[in-house]
Amino acid sequence: QVQLVESGGGLVQAGGSLRLSCAASGRTSRRYAMAYFRQAPGKEREDVVRINWSDGRTYYRDSVKGRFTISRDNAKNTVYLQMNSLKPEDTAVYYCAAGEVDSMRWSWDYWGQGTQVTVSS
Repeated sequence: QVQLVESGGGLVQAGGSLRLSCAASGRTSRRYAMAYFRQAPGKEREDVVRINWSDGRTYYRDSVKGRFTISRDNAKNTVYLQMNSLKPEDTAVYYCAAGEVDSMRWSWDYWGQGTQVTVSS
């Protein structure tokens, strides 16, 4: 069982920055992975970035490449999502997720409570 606690988010003007944090507690496996997803009103949930905990490899969706950066603190089992050059289309509820990855097949079993990110134009 893994528990995820998210923090960060808020309201920012276009071009601004925000940082999200997600602290995980509980048992993890050698195939452990974490990610951030987002869901805008009326749209499906989409992945923003994924990180393979064992080798640190990251995978970003194209629309955030060069603007968003995920980092981790192994000792705290926490990930951070630094979001720069924010755009109104980044407005969404952002969810932290934890799960496993095996041969590039990802599964997400645990979800954070979500945090609102609003970018004004």
